Amino acid sequence: MEPISILLTQLRDMVRETIALLPQLMIAVLVMVLTYFAASLVRRLVRRIFRNSRLRASLVNLIVILSSMGVWVLGIMVAAIIAFPNLTPTKMLAGLGIGSVAIGFAFKDVFENFLAGIIILLRREMRINDYIECVGLEGKVENILVRETHVRQADGQLVIIPNSMLFKNPVTIRTDLDQRRTTIICGVAYGEDIEQSRSVIREAVLSCPSVASDSKPVQIFAQEFADSSINFEVTWWTGSKPLDIRQSRDEVIQSIKSALDQANIEIPFPYRTLTFNESLKIDTQSDS
Repeated sequence: MEPISILLTQLRDMVRETIALLPQLMIAVLVMVLTYFAASLVRRLVRRIFRNSRLRASLVNLIVILSSMGVWVLGIMVAAIIAFPNLTPTKMLAGLGIGSVAIGFAFKDVFENFLAGIIILLRREMRINDYIECVGLEGKVENILVRETHVRQADGQLVIIPNSMLFKNPVTIRTDLDQRRTTIICGVAYGEDIEQSRSVIREAVLSCPSVASDSKPVQIFAQEFADSSINFEVTWWTGSKPLDIRQSRDEVIQSIKSALDQANIEIPFPYRTLTFNESLKIDTQSDS
């Protein structure tokens, strides 16, 4: 019966210690509840402070998140010290240091995306509503969170990109400027006058409303001797959004085609010249 007696004694001691800790546990729970309300209050207060500021919405969200996390960390430390009196701030910080190493190895990708997200939010280059391209993914930035970025592709699909991918790989921000240069190739027949063709193409491009001709030049260069035509590289500036580019291309191509037709300048079909080693015999006799 001695083992049973020892077990009962230990159970009584545990119950006695638990009852003795109940007031401290209750106070610790109360501290956690107050921490919840304090974190909510801090979030609302920070949002109100930066409501009329010129900071980007994503950066304001980062400040709100960090402020709320600071309140939670402080509240949890106070609650732990109250619940366990032998736990001092020094021991807690030492434990956090050892624990953070283990957690860091276990959640390496999570922390990597978190830190990358903070750096991206602090940058000014990429903003919400920008059109970006990264490792083959292209679309409109809908939201920048601490761990991930939401990109809406042109076909309507939503792509969730880990922030570490955006941090490690080159990102093309297509709407960094309000205008972007675009280029098409236009060919005319070898028998046409090059300067006249260039002039007709230039006037056609300048007549398009989508072409930004006031601030940026329209450039037309004879590019190459192609198989059936002299090819011109036609370059102009228009809006930077993908839809602006497609609409402007459509408008410019239609305008150039109409202008060349009116000027009787030929846009040639592909020509092929066949050469034979021996002369071909043509049979002019019809079958009897």
